[in-house]
Amino acid sequence: MTPIRLLIVDDHPILRDGLRGLFSGDDEFDVVGEAGDGGEAVRLAQRCDVDVILMDLRMPGMGGVEAITRLRELGHPARVLILTTYDTDRDVLPAIDAGATGYLLKDAPRDELLRAVRAAHAGKSVLAPSVASTLIGLVGGGAPGTLSPRELEVLRLVAEGATNQVAARRLLVSETTIKTHLLHIYTKLGVRDRAAAVATAYQRGLLP
Repeated sequence: MTPIRLLIVDDHPILRDGLRGLFSGDDEFDVVGEAGDGGEAVRLAQRCDVDVILMDLRMPGMGGVEAITRLRELGHPARVLILTTYDTDRDVLPAIDAGATGYLLKDAPRDELLRAVRAAHAGKSVLAPSVASTLIGLVGGGAPGTLSPRELEVLRLVAEGATNQVAARRLLVSETTIKTHLLHIYTKLGVRDRAAAVATAYQRGLLP
């Protein structure tokens, strides 16, 4: 089996060393590089053959969200798994909207982290329990009809007839991420399916 190629991105050298040690001891993974900030991560990702990027959020220079956005603009296929100490809505939502495949906290147990990297490599969304609770709370308590920029992008593609697979390919995210966005859209608009979401969005002026 070909190892999952990892890029570790964090501004703390000790944490990078710890993660490298964790993954280097398992033949299922191959750490191909390390970066101390988002800009360096983008440059390394372009030079190395990378499957999954473990990305911190808050770093000097270019942060994690900016790095994810840049990688998506470049069309880089690597999955990005956020690994941070922050689980507030102002941290979680921008990362998910930018295209992160998963979001874990740095206190995650070793086995959970390994499972998360495998899942991210397979294109599956992975969320820490506290992060999932944050998202559920936001969806339940957000202003009715208020969609994020990424949710509007997804809805525009759906209105054009795009399938989940096509939308995922266009936005350079996993199909699971598209499904998650659609569930949020349905909840915010008070609908149950794609057709109703599009019709309601047109009625409310959310789509041109």
